[in-house]
Amino acid sequence: MFIIGLGTALPATRYTQVQCWEALTSWERLNDLTPRSRATLKKVLLSQNGVVSRHLALPVLTEAFAVTPDVLHARFSEHAPALATEAAAQALRHAQCEPAEIDALIVSTCTGYLCPGLTSYVTERLGLRADVLPLDLVGQGCGAALPNLRMADALVASGRCRRVMSVCVEVCSAAFYVDDDPGVLISACLFGDAAGAAVLADAPISQGRRVEWTRSESFLDPAHRDLLRFEQRNGMLRNILTPPVPLLAAQHAAKLFREVAHQAGVKKKEIANWIFHAGGRDVLVALRQEFDLTDNDLQWSASVLRELGNVSSPFVFHVMERALAKGQGGWWWMSSFGAGFSCHGALLAVE
Repeated sequence: MFIIGLGTALPATRYTQVQCWEALTSWERLNDLTPRSRATLKKVLLSQNGVVSRHLALPVLTEAFAVTPDVLHARFSEHAPALATEAAAQALRHAQCEPAEIDALIVSTCTGYLCPGLTSYVTERLGLRADVLPLDLVGQGCGAALPNLRMADALVASGRCRRVMSVCVEVCSAAFYVDDDPGVLISACLFGDAAGAAVLADAPISQGRRVEWTRSESFLDPAHRDLLRFEQRNGMLRNILTPPVPLLAAQHAAKLFREVAHQAGVKKKEIANWIFHAGGRDVLVALRQEFDLTDNDLQWSASVLRELGNVSSPFVFHVMERALAKGQGGWWWMSSFGAGFSCHGALLAVE
């Protein structure tokens, strides 16, 4: 399978972490939080935590404080189809591919729910064929991009599809609110909204860089499921985020890389670019230590985290976009991890 087109999308509104803190200080209910919670918000938003700004589907930041299940669902319903379609349309243009050439559409999300799913909206807005195979994947959290792409690989390898559109979209601001739970507070300070898409094909195209998907694997660890997950409370999604996650993610990512690299006969020193999901600064630190990498090795992931925050499942699309613009060819390793606890990886050959 070959990645022949890539696209990304962001809400138009961008906010710095300082602006987010200033909005919080003007919120009339801030003092309802405990002193510890207020200190956590200030520390995460104003310290050197790897995030400088985020794009949020909020015309004004005060909308983040108007929180009801209906408001959050309406935010997802408005912005998820729009962002997913924008990223997919850009991927089509990059691939010089017509909508009628797409045989299957796979859309992943975890920050909202629609029925019919997002594939219905994206199919309509892109003008895909009425007989396109629509697959909506939900519940895989930040790691969803790799299972999505692995599904595309299976469809292409089966011979039933020549070209597949893979899309990840998250409106994390549709799961934002502020209370005294540390995981909820940190999530509200680190996550952003975004979409990413790729066109996958059974053959490369003449223009652009040649990106071949060669091997991929996944690892599930249900014993640690409760360390990173969403739960429903009062009709709203609540992110469960715990301190062991960065080290756990790095350990699983390293184990998976060793297995796939061994199968392929590829050594770590041969990896030219590392395409990692970065849940936060501590995740990048743990990855650097576990893989014995340099800051330069993680530059693409660090730059996405710095400018966009943790955008969940679309993260690796944004990292790959930057690496393809400037990174050297050779073997590339792509990895994502998230709820489950799950970890996924793929070895790419890039010319």
